[in-house]
Amino acid sequence: MLAPDNETEKAKICMETAKIPWRGLQKFFAAGKVYQVASDLDLIEVALRFSKDDSAYAQMLMSEKKVVTVSDDKALRWYEEDTQIWAVVVKPFVLVQEK
Repeated sequence: MLAPDNETEKAKICMETAKIPWRGLQKFFAAGKVYQVASDLDLIEVALRFSKDDSAYAQMLMSEKKVVTVSDDKALRWYEEDTQIWAVVVKPFVLVQEK
């Protein structure tokens, strides 16, 4: 069986992306599995590259602080403001983006 092309994989990830209240991600945040993606990046593209274990790309984004763990201060602000964020699961992580 042939591996799906990137467009098919991107479409699948796009369908799995949802706007969700930050409060719904508290257990993932507590487990240290939530990463914030910079708003100038394409969340779907980042998720696709992470799903393909593109570690060089992930390391580059992290070193440039384009993908970071959500800080306690930011998490508290999102919680208090009941912020809706874009989220997608790329096991074992949840990638989020504030729009």
